[in-house]
Amino acid sequence: MKTRSFLSPASDAVKRIADHARWVGAAVVLAVLAGCATGPNANPSDPFEPFNRGVFSFNEKVDEVVLVPVSTAYVNVLPSMVRTGVNNFFGNLGDIWSFANSVAQLKLQNSAETFMRVNVNTIFGLGGLLDVATEVGIDRRDEDFGKTLGRWGVGAGPYVVLPLLGPSTLRDTAAKPVDLYGDALNAVQDVAWRNSLTALRVVDKRSQYLRAGRLIDDAALDKYSFTRDAFLQRRRSQIQDGRAPDDDAGK
Repeated sequence: MKTRSFLSPASDAVKRIADHARWVGAAVVLAVLAGCATGPNANPSDPFEPFNRGVFSFNEKVDEVVLVPVSTAYVNVLPSMVRTGVNNFFGNLGDIWSFANSVAQLKLQNSAETFMRVNVNTIFGLGGLLDVATEVGIDRRDEDFGKTLGRWGVGAGPYVVLPLLGPSTLRDTAAKPVDLYGDALNAVQDVAWRNSLTALRVVDKRSQYLRAGRLIDDAALDKYSFTRDAFLQRRRSQIQDGRAPDDDAGK
């Protein structure tokens, strides 16, 4: 019984990663098949556009029917102080994975600062509810495995829109199973609590962009193209740590 108990969490994690990897693989295969029919006039950065637009429309409907109403209620019901604490808490959890990727990218200063952030906010910020680190000048450095791959020369590849997860690239899509594995919420063994925290994180994140989403709806003639171009530009800037983009748009 003890052996089973010891292996169970690891087994569950492997199963989750395997399931996610199969889903990602299926999405990529569908994107490739769709891309084969795009013709010679396809956008070079978005050869799978017909497939992507279909997924984008699906995501927009889910956002409109589920996420926007729930996020709006979340903003209206909870005081801003509580929402800030929730956002700080999940940000502190994210810093743990950012630290691991900073180390993998050999960014020594970023690694040291992120390590300090996690410890300061965990110890002095009531488990991360208070962002003490930012107040004392230790800024957040968001890192993920897609950025780590980009750091070591892996090109972004084509633009891909993933069901429910939204804009991505082929490189970042391949990196998602690793990001899933590194998610600190996986340390929560109680499935009900883990699922509840995951849902709360999604709602909290969506609530941060309610106003921006309305502005895009009002301003963008083609929301799909606007979202794609903005995402790719921002992602290139992230990979290059804010430096001026070079001629290689895939890094």
